[in-house]
Amino acid sequence: MYRCFIAFFASLMLVGEASAQSTRNFPPTALRGAFEVVQAPEVALNGRPARLAAGSRIAGQDNMLKLSASLTGQKFLVHYTVDTQGLLKDVWILTADEAAKKPWPATAAEAQGWLF
Repeated sequence: MYRCFIAFFASLMLVGEASAQSTRNFPPTALRGAFEVVQAPEVALNGRPARLAAGSRIAGQDNMLKLSASLTGQKFLVHYTVDTQGLLKDVWILTADEAAKKPWPATAAEAQGWLF
């Protein structure tokens, strides 16, 4: 009987987790750009060299954390934040639905003029 309860509870958790990941809320400081891992921690952001911060996180389209080395050579449309030193802090690889939502600020100057 307890096994049935545990299996039922686990299935509810999986369904709840899948529905919770369908919508991601990005911080108002997030910017949009083209992202490519050249050789971790070196990346290209909008065609320019950039670097990942020491504690940076890359979230895939499924909102699971991705290792930067596993993304080497692939190009993605992303939302990202930078730390005070200009290093990439958080990166979210966009789904097709998220990428279709336009416009989104691409520079810090644009983001300051926007009201979320």
